[in-house]
Amino acid sequence: MNLKNKRVLVIGLAVTGVPLVRTLVKLGAHVIVNDIRSEEVLTDSLKGLTDFKYDAILGKHPVDLNELGQLDLVVVSPGIPLDIPFIRKIQEANLEIIGEIELAYRLNRAPIVAITGTNGKTTTTALTGEIFKNASRNTFVVGNIGIAAISKALETTDKDTMVMEVSSFQLESTVDFKPKVAAILNLTPDHLNRHKTMDNYRDVKFNIFKNQDTNDYAVINYDDISCREASKNLQAKKVYFSRKEKLNEGVFVEDQHVVVLLAGKKQQVIHIDAIKIPGKHNLENALAATAMAFVMGVDIKVIKTSLESFKGVEHRIEHVEKIDGIDFINDSKATNTDAAIKAVEAVRPPILLLAGGMDKESEFQDFIQAFDNKVKELFVYGETAEKIYHTAKKLGFEKVMIVEDLQDAVNNAYNIAEEGDSILLSPACASWDMYKNFEERGNHFKEIVRNLRRS
Repeated sequence: MNLKNKRVLVIGLAVTGVPLVRTLVKLGAHVIVNDIRSEEVLTDSLKGLTDFKYDAILGKHPVDLNELGQLDLVVVSPGIPLDIPFIRKIQEANLEIIGEIELAYRLNRAPIVAITGTNGKTTTTALTGEIFKNASRNTFVVGNIGIAAISKALETTDKDTMVMEVSSFQLESTVDFKPKVAAILNLTPDHLNRHKTMDNYRDVKFNIFKNQDTNDYAVINYDDISCREASKNLQAKKVYFSRKEKLNEGVFVEDQHVVVLLAGKKQQVIHIDAIKIPGKHNLENALAATAMAFVMGVDIKVIKTSLESFKGVEHRIEHVEKIDGIDFINDSKATNTDAAIKAVEAVRPPILLLAGGMDKESEFQDFIQAFDNKVKELFVYGETAEKIYHTAKKLGFEKVMIVEDLQDAVNNAYNIAEEGDSILLSPACASWDMYKNFEERGNHFKEIVRNLRRS
């Protein structure tokens, strides 16, 4: 892809914007950066571009596209909704508008293994990357996991593997994106404040498969009916995985073992109790990772040893400390109710649960109903505090308290916790009402716990 002397507009700095600008400048493009945030707010991001030449329009979107000159390409950050008036003007002008992973795909030379779904993406991406690395393959683990794909795209060769976590926001702006292997882990309500309906959300997620052909693989959760139904007309070779059923073909659990049955050959991988990461949801993640690695030619023994050693990812059911016999567990990555339900299912009770955050127009009935006598106290904070509180009360869960913030939640929980209890941060909400991201929220929780330890 030749971008030399092309005029490229980058909308939104954020996590991907800085590496986007760097890559485009390296390729000889004339880059214009636009962000509605002010220069003062973007100070940290702009520091990362000190040695790069670009133009910038900050603090607003241009009123008139003519301010930008004759553009050749527009690259939008995933956090920017595609239905805002400025983006619509660009679309009406028939300018090509793509996202960061689309550009990374066009510049990348390695086969891509891409993973999406509502929950489990980060864990499955990290685990799959670990399996490929253990198979002695040069592997780039990128995407929504925290390393922008564009930052590694120019380093790749056709001998490498790029394992990529992709979100619905990223998939909205794909055009030609075509992974060699693509997986969808599950579908539950999330980001409906942006996607509006579950049908829209599902369709955006299934963009991961839209350009695949019969030479590619689509890895699908058989147990998720919406995923299974939506996968019927895919062009790629379908490989189903199941935690609950024995399949005629695919990756599933039989006699407490993960098995692979493909092309008429059945191979036993590992006893499910030997998988390091806990919980039924992580068994599903392990099945998906096994399927992706296997179809890419990784030896069963490497998959087995990887599943035995992989400890999980930061901010996902992460054990932080044990203080006075009380376990503190950081599950800040649980940014929706389904993820938080899985944490409640996986963590040892009795649980003192800390939840709340930005309102993504989610409902919390299923979340409360999943407590199943495991949660003895619930502390809620943030934008959704009142909503969760009243839902709990309506459903007969009385041990719920609205607190000021995460610090207050930890203090209140610790004051009543007893030896053998687990204090679990699993917010069931996005972090953006109080934090930059779930990582900052999780790190704040860990800092609060460390201060408790010191005191």
